[in-house]
Amino acid sequence: MILAELEVFHSRPIAPTRRVALGRQNLSVVPAPGFGGMLLAGIVANFIPLLDPDLFDDLDRLTLQLQEGVRIPQPRLRYRFQQDRVGLTRSVHQLIGGGEDLEFEFAQNGAAAQHILAAVYSAGQLPVGSRGQVMDGIRKGMRWSGALDGRFVSHLSGRERGHPRSHAGGQDPVQWALGVLDLGEVPSRSSLQHQFRHLLRHAHPDHGGDRGDAAQRIADLTEARRILLAS
Repeated sequence: MILAELEVFHSRPIAPTRRVALGRQNLSVVPAPGFGGMLLAGIVANFIPLLDPDLFDDLDRLTLQLQEGVRIPQPRLRYRFQQDRVGLTRSVHQLIGGGEDLEFEFAQNGAAAQHILAAVYSAGQLPVGSRGQVMDGIRKGMRWSGALDGRFVSHLSGRERGHPRSHAGGQDPVQWALGVLDLGEVPSRSSLQHQFRHLLRHAHPDHGGDRGDAAQRIADLTEARRILLAS
């Protein structure tokens, strides 16, 4: 049974313009995040390891701007969001339910940024009452590392207290974060962002990072930055 579905239209890799548009959206978010919110967060979690690290900050800002309902200048993440679907390729993402099991089915064509943008813009069109919780789920998806299985679903729905990767066995989170980011002390915000981007770029498979470890490394770096920004 299809529990949630998102239809995405996007330009082909060889196209001279970079575009993305939304199609059919079957996204139940009651009670939030609902199956629809789980699908959107799953799309982001699935494609985030393939996103250019230089775009992470813009993606984080975009989720907050859409949550607040502000006007979004284009393009974002190097792609233009539009209504017109003429000439674009169709992709479909689904959350499938069978008994007590949930399974994600993701389209494989198109660029990671296109699918992430589609999920985030779709969340931005949700009613105000559920939009915040769905965006929170998307941001959890941005930091997730591991399989998109029952633990991921529990994490999104709030039935799991923490992320499956604990801070190195429960040590002080600030010290853990400093170690992950190879820092001796809590730096200024600008220095922290510089170090984060530097390490993120080297962790990305497109820049020599180990593809098998990339998702875990990117998730750890992102979580470490969040901890130090809040400290």
